[in-house]
Formats: sequence, C-alpha cells, structure tokens
Amino acid sequence: MIQNTFSGTGVALVTPFTSNLAVDYDGLRQLLDFTLDGGVDYLVINGTTGESVTTTAAEKAAILSFIKKHVNARVPLVYGLGGNNTHEVTEAIAGTDLEGIAAVLSVSPYYNKPSQQGIYQHYVQVANACPVPVILYNVPGRTGSNMTAETTIRLAAHDNIIGIKEASGNLEQCMAIAKHKPADFLLISGDDLLTLPMITFGAVGVISVLANAFPEKFSRMVRLGLEYKFDEASKLLHDFIDINPLMYEEGNPVGVKVLLERFGVCTPAVRLPLVEASAGLKDRIDKQL
Repeated sequence: MIQNTFSGTGVALVTPFTSNLAVDYDGLRQLLDFTLDGGVDYLVINGTTGESVTTTAAEKAAILSFIKKHVNARVPLVYGLGGNNTHEVTEAIAGTDLEGIAAVLSVSPYYNKPSQQGIYQHYVQVANACPVPVILYNVPGRTGSNMTAETTIRLAAHDNIIGIKEASGNLEQCMAIAKHKPADFLLISGDDLLTLPMITFGAVGVISVLANAFPEKFSRMVRLGLEYKFDEASKLLHDFIDINPLMYEEGNPVGVKVLLERFGVCTPAVRLPLVEASAGLKDRIDKQL
C-alpha cells in the first residue's frame, strides 16, 4: 500500500561537499549509512535541503545513481523534481532515470506567483507526464505563494497525485486538507516541529531536515506519535524545540550541516549564495548539543 510506503520519517537528505565544493561521495555514503542505521523509513533526494538549486544536471544524475546503488532498495526513494516553468519540469521528468524511485516530490511553482488555477494546471501537467506517483509540496515561505486546501483537494482527485508535503505552517489549512481529502491521499508534515500535532488529525509522518542529524531519535518520536503514544513522543519533541530554529537561521541546510560535522558525517560546506554558519551560530548549536 502506498500509505505504508510513506508512513513515518522521510529524511530530506543534504548533499555533502568537499572543502573545494565538489560532491563528497564518501560523505554521502556516511550520511546514507547514518540515517539508515538510525531507522528512517525513506529518503528524499534532490530537495531544497540537498541544495538542488546549486547542483548541476550531471551532478544530480550522479548523486541519484550513487544513492540507488548504495541503498539497494532497502528503503523507498523519493526524488525532487519541480520548478516554475511547467514545460521544463516535464522535460526534466522525461530526462531523469526514475527506475527504482517510489515517487517524485514536486514543489509548487515559485517566484512567478501563479493563481490557484495556474498551480492546479501546472500539477496536472506534471502528474500526466510523470511515470511514478507525484507528491505535492507546498512551502509558501520559499515559493512566495500558498497552495490552498481547496487546490490541494482538487489535485487529490488526480490518479497520479498521492499526497502532499505541507510546509505552510498553517494548521487550519492542514486540518482542512485532512478533513476533505480522499482516504488514500497522504498528508505529510513539512515542518519538523509540527509533525506530532499534524499526526493527531491525520498526517502519516514527515519529510524532515532534523532527521539527517538525529535519525534514530526523530524517527522514534514519529513512530510513537503514529502509535498514539503522545506523552512519550512529546518528551522527545521537547528536545528539538530549541535547536530547530537554528537549522534555518542562516539558510537551510547551513545549520544541519554543522550538526553533521559535529557527528563526523560530512563537512559543513555549502555552495554560494549560501555560506557556512557564522561562528556565533555554530556556538549556539554547540550549546544546544
């Protein structure tokens, strides 16, 4: 069942870089082992946290191939393919090797701020072109526009659209989706700290940034939530409340890469226009640790 495939914790993987900003495949191997050993349920490749906007098409293909080979079907893989030019997105889908990919995560069009009808028509074209199921991704803080609950429910009727990563931070909107969606349409949290509240009214889990650095603890929290053991889950959630804002203070994945360096997984290097965490941010992250 597709519901079970994406239940629990998906980790939005970072892309490790060497000190000269080449893709660090040793670091990527360590990250994959670190997260899989921690018990995450699936991996999300080439998302915002993976710095998809500053990796080349050739790098994306090589990263995808490397991850497929190393993971070897141990967990489902989701691949990020989105943009604000519908034609380019459908061409990218056609040009990507999606064998072994369980679903595509596609962000709502950014920057050009389309109407709700424009968002709807964009996703219909993407879903029609995609040979694997599509998960919508609503993140107004990055795209500059919100996909309303009404638009999400319209899109949920499409045979090849199976769910949404909801990162609007608007719990009323999330509840409206939960109330009106088809039973098999997946509501997935896109905000780490809102995961437990969203599970209470119908979310099946999360696509997480923090799970890069805390795979075991974060996935255990989500699992407890899905088992309705909210007292135990909330105790774990409280440990993340103070450190979570630091992950985004200077841009994602700047903060989480500091954590991964501290845990010996990969360097904190990011590509411009992002820059490595300031000394002050690193110090506050260390204090939280």
